Amino acid sequence: MSDYNIFSLGDIVLQSGMRVPDARLAYKTYGTLNAAKDNVIVYPTWYSGQHYENEWLIGEDKALDPTRYFIIVPNMFCNGLSSSPSNTPAPYGKARFPNVTAYDNVRMQWRLVTELFGIQKIALVTGWSMGALQTFHWGAMYPEMVERILPFQGSSKCSRHNFVFLEGVKAALTVDAAFSDGWYDAQPDKGLRAAARVYAGWGLSQTFYREKLDLEKLGYSSLEDFLVGFWEGWLLSKDANNLLGMLWTWQYGDISNNEMYQGDFVKALSSIRAKAIVMPCKTDLYFPPEDSEFEVRHMPNAELRVVDSIWGHFAGGPGTSPVDIGVLDKALRELLER
Repeated sequence: MSDYNIFSLGDIVLQSGMRVPDARLAYKTYGTLNAAKDNVIVYPTWYSGQHYENEWLIGEDKALDPTRYFIIVPNMFCNGLSSSPSNTPAPYGKARFPNVTAYDNVRMQWRLVTELFGIQKIALVTGWSMGALQTFHWGAMYPEMVERILPFQGSSKCSRHNFVFLEGVKAALTVDAAFSDGWYDAQPDKGLRAAARVYAGWGLSQTFYREKLDLEKLGYSSLEDFLVGFWEGWLLSKDANNLLGMLWTWQYGDISNNEMYQGDFVKALSSIRAKAIVMPCKTDLYFPPEDSEFEVRHMPNAELRVVDSIWGHFAGGPGTSPVDIGVLDKALRELLER
């Protein structure tokens, strides 16, 4: 029994001009839509994550309280539940699955929200990492609809430095002979393990490792145990083509790369009318606060709050740092009360 639903999109045409036949958008809802349809929160997934991996921020004791709000968690394309290389039949499956942009993702999420539920206003969009990328897109693509956004540890446009980091992950995945240019029958385990070790040097800060929080806070017995158990264990549970599909979405994430803004990044940022709190982490090696400072400077109703944490990209992330999650939850409560 699955704990999610499927919204059938029919045949869709992506920004690239390529088609996804019989496309599907997997989603899960928490709580009840009220009669006014004004208690809606959209909470997109992150790189490799699925809806249940967003649940660390949802609960009756949290800002994302399902007794008050109707929370929609749409699964990103290529995450294995929505249309992905791993679940799309030939000739569009595996290595032939087309490139999907964040714009494509949010456009289809908008269809889910409006066509299935008849929702016209969204109280809040929030998300971590690639979820933040989609959050920014919601604000820029549907400024009249979205009242508040809180993107955390993410950006509205992939930086050149971030792009280069992801090239390392891609190279590690694809260099494994078992990858077979994406036409593998069994997962390329060596490539997945190598990609995990590339990730390990970026996902958490230098100070995190210096202070041995992998041992002191996460309970691993050694650095090697952490690299195997935490990082390799994460990527070995994923499909390589799916990971590469989401990686492409991440690398080419840009809220201005569409017909609305024609590549004018500042114009796209300036068009976000939502009340916003943008929350980078001081030690995030993917999304440094400097990038967020630029974004907030050009957003008319935005506030920058830098999270003072040594957990790097995982500050506020999926259940790893309770103190940082508390800081994030407090900001979400405050924003929802505005």
